[in-house]
Amino acid sequence: MKKIILIILFLIFTTYSISFADSLNLSGEGAILIDSDTGQILYQKNSHMKLHPASTTKIMTGILALELGNMNDIVTVDEEVVSLTDGSHIALEPGEQLKFDDLLNALLIESANDSALAIAKHISGNIDEFVKLMNGKAKELGALNTNFANPNGLSDEHHLTTAYDLSLMAQYAMKNNGFKEIVSNYTYIIPKTNKKDEERYLKSANRLLYSNQKINVNGKAVPIKYEGINGVKTGYTSLAQNCLVASAKRGNQNLIAVVLKSNGKEVYSDIHKLLNYGFDNFEKVNVATKNYFVDNIEVKDAINPVVAGIIKEDLPLSIPKGSIDKIDKKIYIDDEIEAPIEKGQVLGKVEYYFQGQLLGQADIVSTLDVEKTPPINIFQWFLNRWYILLIGLFILYRITAIVKRRKSKRRRRSLYKIPTSFQ
Repeated sequence: MKKIILIILFLIFTTYSISFADSLNLSGEGAILIDSDTGQILYQKNSHMKLHPASTTKIMTGILALELGNMNDIVTVDEEVVSLTDGSHIALEPGEQLKFDDLLNALLIESANDSALAIAKHISGNIDEFVKLMNGKAKELGALNTNFANPNGLSDEHHLTTAYDLSLMAQYAMKNNGFKEIVSNYTYIIPKTNKKDEERYLKSANRLLYSNQKINVNGKAVPIKYEGINGVKTGYTSLAQNCLVASAKRGNQNLIAVVLKSNGKEVYSDIHKLLNYGFDNFEKVNVATKNYFVDNIEVKDAINPVVAGIIKEDLPLSIPKGSIDKIDKKIYIDDEIEAPIEKGQVLGKVEYYFQGQLLGQADIVSTLDVEKTPPINIFQWFLNRWYILLIGLFILYRITAIVKRRKSKRRRRSLYKIPTSFQ
């Protein structure tokens, strides 16, 4: 249920994309920039176009490896893994034994295709079953235009995804501390094994983490290394061309940029442009504040007929810099709110808009418990109103006294009355 709620919230937030974004002149055919915390789309270009992902596929392989694998397992490589390996690899041999953790680092840092196959077989028993898990997980995350055919990203006509879908996978992956730790590194050492007498020294192809080589970004020569970068994954095949998913953090802003099918080093320029656009033009602010009073809300059939409605949680969102005063809000209170209600119960929502586009929403909750009015009991009603009872008893006493006096007067008159026969 929690995952479903998170997906629904994500889909709500991703309806928002700043409409005034200027063209960034990207080389990549498909691209997207999102706020990693909220899922808001800050910029997009053909974000739902199906393209080959190359080794960015390994983001999904890494997710499943962390969720389903045991880092301390010893994995034995078989002949099939070696025979199916093409492209980038760490020269695994049949019968070689490595820790699962070493294979995972090789997958995400060195982008080793043989490691991807070894991980898949170790988790699922065979590669096809693992691919089914990949596609199932993609659908679970909302990546509905993705279909994987293998765990390493080698080109296949049926192996396709979109920039949008990859942003969903990367957003999810970067919430896993193990994944985040690995992709923030660009070197790793695999110790000697039963088949290798020397250590393996791995180095990431993600130059955003370390390279001082210069690239052209909007007419300026700048290093590929990007301030605040903390992952995630590169990819290349002749069909996919250059692909890159990147995550960066500055201050309280966490952004994810995706570029697919770019040309050579222009993929790094594209990522720079996307991230610069996000950091330069947006700020993370609380458009709603926890415990902020919204309104007094009527409650039917309640001992206390009115309860204060407040904002449940802070709602931090990325908005254009300096636009906090331009955020509009709409308040919606649930119909027919009846007692009893509990403290913290949702009574409505507030939606926040910028230029007519939905940014997000916050729940309105009750500040306290409200009890239902008990059924009417005449005796108890009078008992609770003792002064009325006393007044009633006093009136009854006075009426009784008056009646008695009148009866007494009549009797006295009858005693002193002269009979007519003596007149």
